[in-house]
Formats: sequence, structure tokens, C-alpha cells
Amino acid sequence: MSSYPLLDVRVSTPALELRGATDNLLDELADAVRSGKTHAEPLPYDDPISLYEPDPDLRVAKWLRAIWRGRGKVEPEAWRLYFVVVVDGRAVGMQDLIGVDFPSFGTVTSFSWLASDQRGRGIGHEMRAAILHLAFDGLGAKEAGSDAFVDNHGSNAISRALGYEPNGSDWATRLGEPALLNRWRLTRDNWQRRDDIQLHNIEACRKYLPLS
Repeated sequence: MSSYPLLDVRVSTPALELRGATDNLLDELADAVRSGKTHAEPLPYDDPISLYEPDPDLRVAKWLRAIWRGRGKVEPEAWRLYFVVVVDGRAVGMQDLIGVDFPSFGTVTSFSWLASDQRGRGIGHEMRAAILHLAFDGLGAKEAGSDAFVDNHGSNAISRALGYEPNGSDWATRLGEPALLNRWRLTRDNWQRRDDIQLHNIEACRKYLPLS
């Protein structure tokens, strides 16, 4: 989408590609949202992209509206890049990168989901490694945070494997009910840089995001 260069940003690894979440890619991914392949056990926290709506068509509509709202907000205080995860030419999930007060602190966090029929193949680990490469190598981030409920063993294991260190605990809600979170912190010094991850059209991020 050449009229909005941030949507042309891509991150590629040997196993997958993160592509800017254009409406065409979101349309490809909508079937996974509509069919309930976003469901996970244990449930994730209540993100602004709500995937809990029981009506399938309304679930897709709410999901799209949340992305459209977030995609249009690019401020020093908060910005969010939305990427569709593509494996073997197929859209299978999302991986987002979120900056909060980035010019002051250089910190990011991430949010992701993966279609249920793609789990257990190491894709979640690869998605996170790809978005960390964008954050540290592409945007010059100083550190990355991650949160996961204490019973979300998969997400916690990915953080541990990628070099994050425990950073305390916190509370969040899922379906409106409180639950305990593990907090994780990855500094630039502990980031495990890989030579097989490539950034494409990254200049758009540096031009259109408030990074300094």
C-alpha cells in the first residue's frame, strides 16, 4: 500500500513473514477470527482487539474496527504497528509492536495471536523473534517488555527462551475477571541477535513513527 508506507514494512525469517496489516491481509485472516481459531486456553488478557465476542460476524467487525482505530493513532505517547503473520503464503495470525512514550524510554511491548491449527510448531517463538528484530535492529529500542498470565506456559516459555528476565508480577483481567500476570523484560544487551532475519522498507518506520 504505497500511499501509506508503514503498511509496506515487512520482517522475514526462514519460517515466516510479518507483513503490514493491510485491509486485504486482514480480509484473508478474517476467516480464522470468524471460525474461532483465535480461541486459546488459557484465555489471553482483555486486549482492545477483543476476540471474545460470541457472534462470529460481530467478532470480525469489532476486531477490524479496533485495528483501524489503533492503526490511525501514531503519537509519541503511544503507537502500535499491526502485522499479519504469513506462513507458506497463508495468513495465520497477528504480531503487533507497541511503543509507549518511546522517545523518552525506548521501550516496546508486543501482542500476538496464532490460529489454533498452527500452534505447537514453533511459530509463536519465531513471530516474537521477528518483532524483536524490528524493535532492536530497526527502531533502536532499548528494551522490550512482555506480560503473560502465570498459567500461560507457552508465552512464558517463549520469553524465557528469547532471553527475557523476570520483572515482577501484575494483575490484568480476562473476560472481566482478575488474574495474575508474569512480567518479563529484555534489554538490548541480552537480545539474541540473528543474522537470518531481514527487515524490508524499514525506512518508513523511521520516517513516520515518533521515535525521538
